[in-house]
Amino acid sequence: MNLHVSRYRVEPGTNIRLAHLDTGDTGPFGSKEESAGFLEKRLDRLFELQGLLYAERRYALLVILQGMDASGKDGVIGHVMRGLNPQGTSVVPFKVPSEEELAHDFLWRASRALPRRGEIAVFNRSHYEEVLVVRVHPEWLQRQRLPADRVTKRFWDERLEDIRTFEEHLVRSGTVIVKFFLHVSRKEQRERLLARVDDPAKNWKMNSADLVERERWNDYQRAYEQAVSATSTKGAPWYVVPADHKWFARALVGEVLIETLASLGLQWPKLDPTEAARLKRAAAALRKG
Repeated sequence: MNLHVSRYRVEPGTNIRLAHLDTGDTGPFGSKEESAGFLEKRLDRLFELQGLLYAERRYALLVILQGMDASGKDGVIGHVMRGLNPQGTSVVPFKVPSEEELAHDFLWRASRALPRRGEIAVFNRSHYEEVLVVRVHPEWLQRQRLPADRVTKRFWDERLEDIRTFEEHLVRSGTVIVKFFLHVSRKEQRERLLARVDDPAKNWKMNSADLVERERWNDYQRAYEQAVSATSTKGAPWYVVPADHKWFARALVGEVLIETLASLGLQWPKLDPTEAARLKRAAAALRKG
């Protein structure tokens, strides 16, 4: 079964309009069971590719997950990333910046969490919060204590340019970047937030601020459109993932990761002739007991 993942990739130079993209798309799947079965079978391939990435240690993989509250980021991590070896994987949540983080440039905390070669890092939210939530709430810039003459009319365009340049540098250094915007409808978000309110086991996921932020829905949609349109590049593409059906979002993210890793032509490292000869002699001695 082919998910045709390129359908969901934002090509460089595209100005996306989220309202025109179907949040309820389920691709080739007719049911949750069909989609979940597909993902389950593909997790072995994801694990295999991660092993090659880890052994070769030539590339690193940075996975960025963004989306509105209740869009399913945690579920993607739980269902897709369980196919990865924890030894070579890190999951980094980006919450409200600390005082130490605010004392540095806005990309500093992302730089500290980047994966080493051979490893995978999953950013649950990311440096993009600086052109999303902070753009919707520009008053929060005051905490960053920026010089007044740096906050110009081009401020947000400059931050997007900084992000593009930052990611281009990473790509040139061997980091493979893939970015996902989990695109959930306002109606579906409402249902998920209410489910959190009504279920005591999910109350801990709720914050009254989530409901306040929902009132800024249109502002966030515009901020996402501008950010994704400006920063989807050949080396660091965005995928807009229909997320009204969690099971489809998980299958699609998993397949994009598989195709991304498979495209690298990863190989098991080969020993040089001298070391291969030593290994052969050691193995012969081992077999003799």
